[in-house]
Amino acid sequence: MPGENLSRDEARERAELLSVDAYEVALDLRSAVGESADGEGVRTFRSVTTIRFRRTGEGDSTFVDLIAPAVTSVTLNGRELDPAAVFDGARIALDGLADDNVLVVDAQCAYSRTGEGMHRFVDPEDGEVYLYTQYEPADARRVYANFEQPDLKAPYRFSVTAPEAWTVWSNGVGEQDADGVWRFAETAAISTYITCVVAGPYHYVTDTYTRGDIEIPLGAMCRKGLAKHFDADDVFLITKQGFDFFHDNFDYPYPFGKYDQAFVPEYNLGAMENPGMVTFREEYIYRGKVTQAAYERRANVILHEMAHMWFGDLVTMVWWDDLWLKESFADFMGSFSLAEATRFTNSWVTFANNRKSWAYRADQLPSTHPITADIRDLEDAKLNFDGITYAKGASVLKQLVAYAGRDAFLEGARRYFKRHAYGNTRLADLLSVLEETSGRDMKTWAKSWLQTSGVNALTPVVTYDAEGLITELAVTQDGDELRPHRAAVGLYRLSPEGELVRYARAEADVTGARTVVAELTGAERPDLVLVNDDDLTYCKIRFDEGSLTTLRAHLGDITDPLARALCWSALWNLTRDGLMPARDFVAIALDFAGRETDIGVLQMVHAWAQSALTHYAAPAWREEGGRLLAEGGLRELRVAAPGSEQQLTWARFFAATASSDADFQLLEGLLDGTAKIDGLDVDQELRWALLAPLAAHGRADEERIGAELSRDDTATGKRHSVRCLASRPSEAVKAQAWAAVVESDALSNALVEATIAGFVQPSQRQLIAPYAPKYFEVIERVWADRSIQIGMDVVRGLFPGLQDSPETLAATDAWLAAHPSAAPALRRLVLEARDDLARALRAQACDAAAG
Repeated sequence: MPGENLSRDEARERAELLSVDAYEVALDLRSAVGESADGEGVRTFRSVTTIRFRRTGEGDSTFVDLIAPAVTSVTLNGRELDPAAVFDGARIALDGLADDNVLVVDAQCAYSRTGEGMHRFVDPEDGEVYLYTQYEPADARRVYANFEQPDLKAPYRFSVTAPEAWTVWSNGVGEQDADGVWRFAETAAISTYITCVVAGPYHYVTDTYTRGDIEIPLGAMCRKGLAKHFDADDVFLITKQGFDFFHDNFDYPYPFGKYDQAFVPEYNLGAMENPGMVTFREEYIYRGKVTQAAYERRANVILHEMAHMWFGDLVTMVWWDDLWLKESFADFMGSFSLAEATRFTNSWVTFANNRKSWAYRADQLPSTHPITADIRDLEDAKLNFDGITYAKGASVLKQLVAYAGRDAFLEGARRYFKRHAYGNTRLADLLSVLEETSGRDMKTWAKSWLQTSGVNALTPVVTYDAEGLITELAVTQDGDELRPHRAAVGLYRLSPEGELVRYARAEADVTGARTVVAELTGAERPDLVLVNDDDLTYCKIRFDEGSLTTLRAHLGDITDPLARALCWSALWNLTRDGLMPARDFVAIALDFAGRETDIGVLQMVHAWAQSALTHYAAPAWREEGGRLLAEGGLRELRVAAPGSEQQLTWARFFAATASSDADFQLLEGLLDGTAKIDGLDVDQELRWALLAPLAAHGRADEERIGAELSRDDTATGKRHSVRCLASRPSEAVKAQAWAAVVESDALSNALVEATIAGFVQPSQRQLIAPYAPKYFEVIERVWADRSIQIGMDVVRGLFPGLQDSPETLAATDAWLAAHPSAAPALRRLVLEARDDLARALRAQACDAAAG
């Protein structure tokens, strides 16, 4: 990987030297089917790129980016260059530049199995081959020669020769000529990382969006094997609602012609905003019954990617430092449009409970960074697609709307698009238009919120008089950087009917270490004080003792779903911070999760309860805690309404927490049909969820797992079976799984992920303990030898966090001390894992003290 890196300084120097006028890219993908040219070796395809560019600065040499097994020829302005002399595997050196230049590169590029570049997938169900590209931040160079940086935009013309009976899609409209070559219309000026090709025998459905004189052809596609599950009508519904919302609010028509959406296999991301050709992970096509939370999640992703057509594609950041200019906006706009334009009107509840949880975790890691980050190179960029850039950035933008005003914010966006269309921007470009439209000092706001890191905790401090009236309610703020917060404080009390309802609310500008909320002086004593009511600001919520006592007894009585979600999130943060024993969080979850009406919140509470037991509970209490979770899960499963979302969610939770012989017998009975829970449809996806714990606890052997794969001999079934096989409690199984991931690159990205997930089982801490020292022996080699995506998967996924002891912490520190010059991105991953482990040990100490 070091040879494939590109620094910010190199990119800036290249942008000062040249500008790009056009690309013509011709790909021959016929080699995707049949045997590869050299049998078992690397399978390649021909890529011919013509780049027209001008020299606009001082200097007569530069380089073009290309990662390929071989280069056949390089021609610069009619002059043949020796590939052996100018190509080093990642770059082609160019010298003797003219004012106007034409570069032609003929190369053999490799198909990918890691989800980077041109990914090739063979469907085990029918043997069909499917291709798609994924480039962000810098993998277009794996498919064609280019200047791989976001500020060197250019128009593109793609032509693709493909196997017969295939269809090919790209960013522009395409058609097949008489010679069988697919030729695509020239794109607008866009960056390399959002160009795209999708090819294969995909199932394709069409529709049209019309609005006045706007007409946008719509397409949606998936593998043929998933066609029977593909609910394209709902995808098109959300798409049309999104276009209505963005056209209403942006006053800039969608600028890229058609709008195809491809659901593709073995995808590393949630989705990618390639203009006119958005790609999604195919797991958003649901093979079995799922909850409305799953449909909301998919709708959010669809709208997130659509927002990118303006924030990111039309106007693009100069360099990855300002990644937030697209990702934070798209994350915010996804929830904003979801709440206002679709059936998912409670999306801000999901945002507060789910997305912000991601942000809070990321903002407390040693790798936390300002939203406008310092991105030195491409490896930094790859790791910066994190909870800060997405969720914290979106949270801060939600505050910005309140600070600047909704109308001023949207008018600023409209001016931003018109002023910078098809160009590249930095932070100052956005702030300038927002200052124009709002009249506010955006530089001061940006300094506090965009250019500093860390999360503040806001805590209420209340005093009362003899009659129980509030004499003073103050909000204290802690954190390394004290910021201005526009926050609401809500007062809640129990009604005669036993409901916990709000009876008073005040908004205040919380600044400095202590702020008095004068408006609430004289209010009657509350049972609960909720700081950051309505989720206006980005902070961790703390409680006074009286409020915490109320929540322990009455969390389920809060009638407002957003307030309830905020309280769940705050209790989880207390647990992670070692301020609430993990067993207390588990108890609250068991008492009140069954009354949670928001299914997305319920699923988060389930995940938090499992994580509390796995990472934050004292080791001596884990067995009892596991028994309590399984008993609680089964109890709620039996009382849930037959056929309801709650029933399905509790069934999955019970399966994940099952720990006794009786639990496993019930799972076995549900699988073989000898047991039944009224209304519970045990479809294929739920079957895998029931089988997984049986495999991990030694109750399903290779033959049993193979029989399930025979029932579901599909790509999805293969991933499930690989995970189950790797999860079996056997030394030989673990050795095989470790070797398959660490010592071999034969597995695809999806199967690497499944193998790691099977290898790491909380019930098998002792079994996998011998791999802790091996981890530190291999990670630098893995990072050097494998693609960055696989490197990230291995380094994160195999860190011995389940060996939660001071010895593992010391081993991590020893590796960091001994490898000061390791790749910064690798060190960051290890530092993050170390921090998680140290946090777990602190929380376990808190829980042990409570025991």
